[in-house]
Amino acid sequence: MVKDPNILLSMANCKLRDCCRDLDDLSDKLDMSVEEIISILKTIDYEYEKSCNQFVKK
Repeated sequence: MVKDPNILLSMANCKLRDCCRDLDDLSDKLDMSVEEIISILKTIDYEYEKSCNQFVKK
C-alpha cells in the first residue's frame, strides 16, 4: 500500500491512463479502497475527475 501522496498520484494516474477503466478498477489493482485513495490524494489537493479518468489539481 502506497501512503506517500505524490507517489500515489503518479502511480494512480499512470495506471488510470494505461490499464484501469475507472477508479474501482484502480482500487483493485492497488489493493486499496477507493475511499483511501481519494483521502490520501485529497491531502495534496487532487481529486478524481471521471470525465478524463485522472486525478487533477482542485
